[in-house]
Amino acid sequence: MTTAAVRSKRVGSRRRERLIQPMDYALFFCAFGLLAFGFVMVTSASMSIAETCCRDPFFYTMRHGLALGLALTAGLLTFRVPTEWWERYGTWLFLLSVLVLILVLIPGIGRTVNGATRWIPLGPLNLQPSEFVKLFAVIYVAGYLVRHADKVANQISGFVRPMLLIGIAAALILMQPDFGTTAVMLATVMGLLFLGGASLMPFVLLLGVVAAGLVALVILSPYRLARVVSFLNPWEDPFNSGYQLSQALIAFGRGEWFGVGLGNGIQKQYFLPEAHTDFLASVIGEELGLVGMLVLISAFAFLSWRAISIGARAEALKRPFEAYVAQGIGIWIGLQAFVNIGVNVGILPTKGLTLPFLSYGSNSLIVGCMAVAVLLRIDILVRQLESETGPKRGLRWVRA
Repeated sequence: MTTAAVRSKRVGSRRRERLIQPMDYALFFCAFGLLAFGFVMVTSASMSIAETCCRDPFFYTMRHGLALGLALTAGLLTFRVPTEWWERYGTWLFLLSVLVLILVLIPGIGRTVNGATRWIPLGPLNLQPSEFVKLFAVIYVAGYLVRHADKVANQISGFVRPMLLIGIAAALILMQPDFGTTAVMLATVMGLLFLGGASLMPFVLLLGVVAAGLVALVILSPYRLARVVSFLNPWEDPFNSGYQLSQALIAFGRGEWFGVGLGNGIQKQYFLPEAHTDFLASVIGEELGLVGMLVLISAFAFLSWRAISIGARAEALKRPFEAYVAQGIGIWIGLQAFVNIGVNVGILPTKGLTLPFLSYGSNSLIVGCMAVAVLLRIDILVRQLESETGPKRGLRWVRA
């Protein structure tokens, strides 16, 4: 081969080289570990009830596995979407999700289970729009903060305008009713507005209005009042209004330090309602004990911290939209995990809120995987910008 041919080959090879940015593997494996752990615990928590209702102990396991497949597929597709697309269409996505919330409440379209109308039947699956609203609300508010940063920081109208749309979505979710999702969404949005520089006075006024509204909802709604009373003292009526919480506390008590062993829990066997959904943490506490719960809490704390740190790095690189989205996702996931575990241990009133990445339910899994995919996409963008503005650490060259 001539010298010119060798040189030409080397030049072509260099052109085919591309820079591969490693993603946040710690975040990825933490989320994937929670998904895998959730699959194991849903299997453990659901076998008894599945055997009774469906004559197949692995009925919920197979459905949860299908949901995991859909969730991972949704996460992979979301990972391929650039952050500019979310910023451009965030408002429309949120408006579309509000429209679907309206469809849920139309008789003949929404599906009612245990007195709650939260789902739209789509063949073998049920769409729960309120789960997607949480993610789209974060994206919408992040875009709004970028477009109207000065108004948010200096004018009350800048705070009020996004809260009007968020308030409409919250009212629609409350009509389902779904108090837990409403509270998490409102708290997440208010946290984002605070990070966006909103003054303290609107928060005080809004908190006063929200607090008054919550008190009115509790007083005027007998089932919510019963939940609050049973939360304050579940042992006063352990076989009626306080039954679910008292059984959850018994589960934690049986678990002690190291638990009774995986699969050996008793409370999931017809004693603890919703053991594989809202009260999965109680099953974990019984079978894996305090140590298992501390590991679980540490995983959620790490995931939330990682998301917020990605947002801080994006903010340092003058990427405000990516910063707000990452921080909003971190607040949302951490807050929802805190509320779910808090309900299970009796420090918060009972709410129908899933444990992210773990509880049985396809919609929650899909939205959780989408949120993590958005975080990973933002992290890769941040790493690329950091490599252009600073030392190229952690990068490697590979042949195409």
